[in-house]
Amino acid sequence: MEISSRNVVEGTARSPHRAMYKAMGLTDNDLSKQFIGVCHTGNEATPCNIHLPQLALEAKRGVSDGGATPREFSTIAVSDGIAMGHEGMKSSLVSREVIADSIELMVRAHQYDALVGIAGCDKSLPGTMMAMARLNIPSVFVYGGTIKPGMLDGKELTVVDVYEAVGAYDAGKLSLEDLKNIENVACPNAGSCGGMFTANTMASISEAIGLALPGSASPPAEDDRRNTMVYDSGVACAKLLEMNIRPREILTFEAFENAIMMLNSVGGSTNGILHLLALANEVNIDLTYDDFERIRKKTPHLADMKPGGNYVMESLDKIGGIPFVLKKLLEKGLLHGDCMTVTGKTLKENLDAIKLPDKEQHVVRSIENPLHEVGTAVILKGSLAPEGGVIKTAGVEMTKFTGSAKVYDREEYAFDAVSKGEIDEGDVVVIRYEGPKGGPGMREMLATTAALVGQGLGKKVAMVTDGRFSGGTRGFMVGHVAPEAYVGGPIALVKNGDKITIDTETNALDIHVSEKELESRRKQWSKPEPNYKTGALAKFATLVGSAANGAVTSANP
Repeated sequence: MEISSRNVVEGTARSPHRAMYKAMGLTDNDLSKQFIGVCHTGNEATPCNIHLPQLALEAKRGVSDGGATPREFSTIAVSDGIAMGHEGMKSSLVSREVIADSIELMVRAHQYDALVGIAGCDKSLPGTMMAMARLNIPSVFVYGGTIKPGMLDGKELTVVDVYEAVGAYDAGKLSLEDLKNIENVACPNAGSCGGMFTANTMASISEAIGLALPGSASPPAEDDRRNTMVYDSGVACAKLLEMNIRPREILTFEAFENAIMMLNSVGGSTNGILHLLALANEVNIDLTYDDFERIRKKTPHLADMKPGGNYVMESLDKIGGIPFVLKKLLEKGLLHGDCMTVTGKTLKENLDAIKLPDKEQHVVRSIENPLHEVGTAVILKGSLAPEGGVIKTAGVEMTKFTGSAKVYDREEYAFDAVSKGEIDEGDVVVIRYEGPKGGPGMREMLATTAALVGQGLGKKVAMVTDGRFSGGTRGFMVGHVAPEAYVGGPIALVKNGDKITIDTETNALDIHVSEKELESRRKQWSKPEPNYKTGALAKFATLVGSAANGAVTSANP
């Protein structure tokens, strides 16, 4: 369906509509121009988003200077950091769908011709991009920007350091005063979590896939260049509308391959896998785990980024940002340089026009001397995860772990066990019934994984869950296990003491229990009552599909 603002403002029958626009200060001249929606996810729920309403003003100015009429609106965004570790995290992934749906409804209802989308916290980035793909009107995505690192005793801190400090405090390794000192300085201003966690991962992907302007991912939120980037995105959207270049011309299969390469080259969050699958679903591209593995195996891991490495997004920004990484990959023929982008030019044309600073740096390795020869977003399959599971190997030294299961049917039980010192070296912590349907909402487990790291167990235990992990998680932690426990997947059948093997060299995730024994357990298993029977979470649980397909909602999940 052709979406056009002329359906709303032209002709005598639309006199009431024009009257309502004039009530908001628009003139006949304003109404004669095409309308560009300027959407943002600004709120006071999180530092990632608190500054977005101000950025929207800059985007609107860019749209106006580009010759179109801007119309601002906002949508929700959940703070993953503040929702973490309790029941609130069940709302996080659900918000991705609500964000996409709400942007779609606003644009369809008001017949906007194009869209600038500004987003900050984790799910608001893919949610906004999913709406753009679904609507298929000329669209430019722009990130709200990363937070600057906190500083304590000469060390750069992120919010993950606070989570890990909690584990150290519980283990008696850190005083209450030291914990408070870390808490006080870790998050100094506005912006999204500073390492290569989920928000910065998806921002990096937005450039690689062509939906965002070159160089727009890395400038910090409280940097004057961020205002310029948002203004330029407004101008670019007006130009994109003039050229009639739409998201589905940009979001090709090759563009998704570029995005997967970016995910792996920067050691990005495993949530990037989930969100790319969901974005591909919006444009009817058949992207599978096999594609992720195929691209990963030819992608060098180049960027030494937290949580597995040493640097934050601001450090990457200082040496040239995401274009620095893209140029390295393109020069070695690893990217599809002919993919169209929101500039109206190809990825290669964009990169050829960028001159990078020439200075010594240690953030991004050369292709010839990578951190790892292959990428870090690994897909596992096996008797415990027939449809698959995911693990991030950035900063992880081991490649194989076999241990005894300690099973918990919700995250809180596992966190309590960690806090009480009940997890021992060699354990595989299994957290289940936290999948898309079972949680519902596929909670992230950062509070629990960070507590293990803080206790010094990060390299001595493993974890397996049908939930998710934060981009800030590090260690031998497997998430997205599918089929999930709630639908009767093998993870529902695990018992305390069962041996489990995780092997990232053979891509295996196996339970060492005979098929006969598993079948006996399966006959005794019954689906538990849903945690929510009404409201948004119940609706999501009814409509959501497997994590292996992006955990997207559908009328026929």
